[in-house]
Amino acid sequence: METPGLVVQGEAASFSTALRSLLNNPQYSDVCFVVGQERQEVFAHRCLLACRCNFFRGLLGPKLGPGMPSPVVLSTVPAEAFLAVLEFLYTNSVRLHRHSVLEVLTAAVEYGLEELRELCLEFVVKVMDVEMVCEALQVAVTFGLGALQERCVAFIEAHSREALRTRGFLELSAPALLPLLRSDRLCVDEAELVLAARSWARVGAAVLERPVAEVAAPVVRELRLALLAPAELSALEEQNQREPLIPVEQIVEAWKCHALRRGDASRGAPCRRRRGTLPREHHGFLDLPLK
Repeated sequence: METPGLVVQGEAASFSTALRSLLNNPQYSDVCFVVGQERQEVFAHRCLLACRCNFFRGLLGPKLGPGMPSPVVLSTVPAEAFLAVLEFLYTNSVRLHRHSVLEVLTAAVEYGLEELRELCLEFVVKVMDVEMVCEALQVAVTFGLGALQERCVAFIEAHSREALRTRGFLELSAPALLPLLRSDRLCVDEAELVLAARSWARVGAAVLERPVAEVAAPVVRELRLALLAPAELSALEEQNQREPLIPVEQIVEAWKCHALRRGDASRGAPCRRRRGTLPREHHGFLDLPLK
């Protein structure tokens, strides 16, 4: 009986280099993508994409007839991110960059590339900083990446004031902002958090062409107004009359805590101090139950 053959391995580096030379190379390519808002042409090879990725297998289908078929338009993925995806498919390795890794991660999730997704997640955690954390949180919430969401929330809790001043914070969706406003561990005072929430709602109102109060409605209940001193609450009430943000009944609830000198233990969160809450004279009675 013939003995089983032995599988021997060639040099992986030279093989990867050879395949990398085919990346976005018109020579021998049989499919062209038109990618991103800049409509950049990217050349590829159908058989390689189809055997490596079910998304492309379904997208490209069987080739019909000779010659180059019509370009495949992928307008939502930036060219740099798409080329990174192709690099991974061709060579099983990829060079990631801080400024574009979230776009590569998004593409990996949408194309069902689990290994590339995990590589991107590891890289994001390594390079996460104040400027990118809110953008990473938005990606995590959008695609249900629970572990990344926890990492982002923990990072923002530790660098709250800096993160609230970033463009990424202003561009968060309401579902992405909610876990932050519900956190007890934010290192920021409630007065500053109210200002940040107003700025966030103003940006959303301008983009969506909707009233500020309507944009803020899904999240504003998480603001703990009872933590504000009476003078601060009065100033907020006056501003709220000029530019509605917070429901009147929510402000009334905060005044009720001051008037009765009792915290509302049944609701808990509206009176619970955060890690960054600055001490105020009335905080001593907020922990007492409301009778």
